[in-house]
Amino acid sequence: MKDKLAGRMQKLAPYLFAELDRKKAEVQARGVDVISFTVGDPDLPTPPEIVEAGQAALANPLNHRYPAYAGSGEFRQAAAGWMKRRFEIDLDPDREIVALIGTKEGIGHLPFALVDPGDVVLCPEPGYPVYAIATRLAGGEVHPLPLTAERSFLPDLDSIPAEVCKRAKALWINYPNNPTGAIAPQGFIEKAVAFAQEHRLVLCVDCAYSEIAFDTYRPPSVLELPGARDVAVEFHSMSKTYNMTGWRVGFVAGQPDVVGALGTLKSNLDSGVFGAVQAAGVVAMKLWPKHLPDLMKIYKRRRDLLVAGLQRAGYSPPTPRATFYVWMPVPGGDDREFASRLIETAGVIVTPGSGFGPAGKGYVRFCLTVDEGRLQEAVLRIGKAGIGS
Repeated sequence: MKDKLAGRMQKLAPYLFAELDRKKAEVQARGVDVISFTVGDPDLPTPPEIVEAGQAALANPLNHRYPAYAGSGEFRQAAAGWMKRRFEIDLDPDREIVALIGTKEGIGHLPFALVDPGDVVLCPEPGYPVYAIATRLAGGEVHPLPLTAERSFLPDLDSIPAEVCKRAKALWINYPNNPTGAIAPQGFIEKAVAFAQEHRLVLCVDCAYSEIAFDTYRPPSVLELPGARDVAVEFHSMSKTYNMTGWRVGFVAGQPDVVGALGTLKSNLDSGVFGAVQAAGVVAMKLWPKHLPDLMKIYKRRRDLLVAGLQRAGYSPPTPRATFYVWMPVPGGDDREFASRLIETAGVIVTPGSGFGPAGKGYVRFCLTVDEGRLQEAVLRIGKAGIGS
């Protein structure tokens, strides 16, 4: 029945992390003890207050019915309250916030609300694969914006051809950045807002890692800037901040026409976030930032152990100031070969940078979602393998 499949399916390569799972299972089947640094899926539990709130809400019969499409009033008010406490932004919960079944869902649906066939979306590369995948599924064209070490992993907006800018509907940025761990200075964020204003496009900001930052660094919100709410939408996830990846809940905030269009699209495609999950999300946002200091101590210890261990093994990983990723250049520049040899010789699996787009070639990504004991075991194995170091 392959001849009956839609043509758009030809645009879909196997999803990067599904392929990594397949490789991991293949090696494990040979009896290898695999230590995985691939998917950004926190290994730590959701804080108990959030779990208890979800359990209580699960027993409430009102949550056994369809939820409100845009999110409950309580959830959207809690999101607005969190944005106020965190960023000093006053948002209208009815017009400027919509609940999402995790931000991947919202990011994946947004191009269908913005893009007509032939329109262009400006996507960072390397970048979260869904930006480009969803654009192509919606019939749009992707114009990649290479992120290089020479530019501190910031896109060069001035290099975008004028003809591309005329056709562009949206620009994606993501700081703190996945996969590179880079952060963006205030001046770049201001430039991105000005660029969106000049070219009359939507600035789409993925803020999944806004709370995963080390020491005194506090990532900003684009919506803090003058004029940003006229052109920008920002995606906030509870997955990383509260160890809630499996709960599937987040929200989009910002430009009311775009937020409203995404809400309208979603109302025709899904039935909203399960009410018990929204109730847990409300408690999570009200709980913030109680659990964060302890969480960041754990990630900081892991970051420092991994970076020091890789340096002892002869590699040159940078020390990220945010996210739970370490983006490491590989000797020789062949990231796929390096990753393949690493799993075969050390039983350690990492993500090849080219899986995030051709501009990621020459790097691999480690996730700090591995406990300290396994992490120390992994760096010992990497050191013994001595691949290209």
